[in-house]
Amino acid sequence: MAPLLPRLLAACACALAAAGICAPASAAPEKHPKAEAVLKAKAKPKAAPKKAAKAAAGAAVAGAAGAAAAVAHKPEDEAEPDITDTVVTEYACELGNKLTIYTNASDDAHIALRWKKRLHRMNRVGTTTGALRFENPYWGLVWIGIPSKGILLDSKLNRQLANECKNAEQAATVTAAAPAQKNG
Repeated sequence: MAPLLPRLLAACACALAAAGICAPASAAPEKHPKAEAVLKAKAKPKAAPKKAAKAAAGAAVAGAAGAAAAVAHKPEDEAEPDITDTVVTEYACELGNKLTIYTNASDDAHIALRWKKRLHRMNRVGTTTGALRFENPYWGLVWIGIPSKGILLDSKLNRQLANECKNAEQAATVTAAAPAQKNG
C-alpha cells in the first residue's frame, strides 16, 4: 500500500495540471506585459557618475531658464499681495508661533496672511457654519477663524501649522472670563 501512495499523488497532480487547476512546480509563471515593463524599469542600471554630473549641469541651466519662465507664469494666488491701506491684526498662537493678518475694508473676499516671513494672499471660501475660512491653493494654506480663536492648516500635508491663535481682543476675553469662572 505504501508504494501506491506516491503513484496516486503523482497521478492526481498530473490530472490537476492537465485540467488547469494546478500548475506543476516546474511550470513557468505567466508574464504580464505591464509587470514586465515595471521590472525592466527597476532593473535598468543607474547612469555613470560622469553622465549624471553632465545631466545635472544641463538641468541646472535649463532649470534657471525654467525658473525665469515660472516667475512670468505665477498664479495670481502666489503673487505677493499689496498690504497698503490695510488693518493689521497680530495673532499669538500656541507653541510660540505668530502670524499677522492684513484685511482691507473694501475687499472682504481676500486677506493677506504673514506666516514664517512670507506674505500669502488668501481667498475667502464660503462656509455653512459662519466661520471665516480663507485658502491659498497654491501653497495649500487654510486659515479658519472663529470668534474664540483661529487655526492655520496645511492642506497639502494634512496637518496643523498653528492652533489656538488669538489676537489681543480674543486673549483679553479669555483672561477676563477666567476669574469669573473660578469664583462661580
